[in-house]
Amino acid sequence: MTHFLALLGVLSISFSAVFIRLARVSPVAATFYRAVYAIPVLAVIVLADGRRGRGQVRDVRNARTRREHVLAFLSGLFLAADLDLWHESIALVGAGLGTVIPNVQIVFVAIVAWTKLGDRPRARTIVMIGVVLAGVALTSGLGRAGAYGTNPGRGVVLGVAAGLCYAIFLIVFRAANRGLVPPAAPLLEATTGMAIGALLSAAFDPGFTFAVSREAHLWLLALALVSQVMGWLFIATALPRLPAVETSVLLLVQPVFAIAWGVMFFAERLSSVQWLGSAIVLAGVAVLSLSGVAGGGPLESNPAKAGSHRS
Repeated sequence: MTHFLALLGVLSISFSAVFIRLARVSPVAATFYRAVYAIPVLAVIVLADGRRGRGQVRDVRNARTRREHVLAFLSGLFLAADLDLWHESIALVGAGLGTVIPNVQIVFVAIVAWTKLGDRPRARTIVMIGVVLAGVALTSGLGRAGAYGTNPGRGVVLGVAAGLCYAIFLIVFRAANRGLVPPAAPLLEATTGMAIGALLSAAFDPGFTFAVSREAHLWLLALALVSQVMGWLFIATALPRLPAVETSVLLLVQPVFAIAWGVMFFAERLSSVQWLGSAIVLAGVAVLSLSGVAGGGPLESNPAKAGSHRS
């Protein structure tokens, strides 16, 4: 059952880019409505969890401090920046590549671990980071004819920037979620921060508007319910019960699904160079994850603790 929940969660978030492309709204509008539609549902879940917990002996490990509440909210601001950049990247380079590229967040998480925690990088890790970055360069198409996307070079740059913002989100959110609390509460706080962050960044999005079409609202509602709520909660519930190796492998299924949906729904036809780059990025991220850079260390980018990327 645990594996089924994890796979269902990964499958749910893999549709994020599809819903975003179908909504056809500005990057910040997608972030804002994704949060707004998710907040009431998460609030109901948190209230239900609270009622179930009444009358039971309170575990001190489940108590969250004011600092953790604030950190969860602040992490949502970084998540908003991540999603704003990611949404624009999708528009420029497609749903498939747009989902693969930000997985370079594992590189930024590793760098933070080295600089802040004094971890000494292994030679294999440094080599694999170089391989991942080379793969990212290839996903741009290297300016060759046939590269998919309206502006693949800019899309890749924004995707990498999204990965950096997501890495910061991971670190801050994990600091806010060190106990054994149900995942809905910190996720609600982060999602609230995400909504505020979207409003703060609206001035930087010339296409932002609250007035979107009825069809767009339907796709954004699906994005909120399927990815922001259902996908994250399934993953956060299942992955703590799985070994680190299985966790890393399961999470890499998501960008693979996203590439498949891009081909199936939008006829995204990557060039041979872009396909090669995607394969290199995914392989490199897999090696880094399995080697422990983000799978079990102090700054693990484990969605069981911090939400899954491209949610």
